[in-house]
Amino acid sequence: MSDIAMIRAAAARLEGHVRRTPLLSSPFLDEIAGRQVLVKPECLQHTGSFKYRGGRAAVSALDPELRARGVIAFSSGNHAQGVALAARQFGVPAVIIMPADAPRMKIDNTRALGAEVVLYDRAGGESREEIGAALTEARGLTLIKPYDEPQVIAGQGTCGLEIAEQARAAGVERADVLVCCGGGGLTSGIALALEAEAPGLRVRPCEPEGFDDVARSLQEGRIVENAQASGGICDAIVTPRPGDLTFPILQRLCGPGLVVSEDEALQAMALAFARLKLVAEPGGAVALAAALLRPEAVEGDTVICVITGGNVDAAMFRHALERHGDA
Repeated sequence: MSDIAMIRAAAARLEGHVRRTPLLSSPFLDEIAGRQVLVKPECLQHTGSFKYRGGRAAVSALDPELRARGVIAFSSGNHAQGVALAARQFGVPAVIIMPADAPRMKIDNTRALGAEVVLYDRAGGESREEIGAALTEARGLTLIKPYDEPQVIAGQGTCGLEIAEQARAAGVERADVLVCCGGGGLTSGIALALEAEAPGLRVRPCEPEGFDDVARSLQEGRIVENAQASGGICDAIVTPRPGDLTFPILQRLCGPGLVVSEDEALQAMALAFARLKLVAEPGGAVALAAALLRPEAVEGDTVICVITGGNVDAAMFRHALERHGDA
């Protein structure tokens, strides 16, 4: 199980490899939210999302002999790219199983990083786990899960260590920390880091409507699943349910989940571009959307939110700007 010691060890291994992303602010965003808004732009991380942290942490933690055989992962795109880059940096093979309906840019980028991409029919019910199990057994690969993996959670938790230090430097001792949440790897990792380093900061998972399994699970006190496994524009954080490893951490440390509409995610994308000059993908913008457009659900004079990814197709980004270009 991941803990603060594992997160600190991951931070030591990642030093000099991950980008230390800043905390950004804008008076225009503060005015919209009615409080100070601090934005952690993980869209500026290597491969365009926080997922490189967990991918590099997991690959670097493997026994060298085991690592040399290669790694395998399944992902709609951001975890794929994070693991692919980490594997390339270590000079080992990577096989990534991706849904055929994933954004084309994410598929192309994963291949460009040197990984072998295997596509599967998510909408048709084809099992990525079965495909992965067969490839793992045939080639002796090591599976790196996207969120239910202790070293991945630890790697994502390094983002929380940075938030704690940066908030302290900004004089922020109490705030809600809004995190875009799919399976919960980043959210739980940040929550563990803040528990140890900044206990006055409370993590709040953020999700899109229709895929709010974490919010509903926290409310009901047990893991519940989404009615559908795919669809919508927030592909980066579309998962069927919280992870078995992540949910107990979320349940112990997080406040209630926040849920926004897809249109609010698009509006947040336009605002991030207009006011911070950042490119966010829909799933990476839901925390900012909650901070700006659901202010009544947030507590305190300051809110911190993580833009988790910026891997968006040009057509989708153009759609966001055309729809909310006057944001």
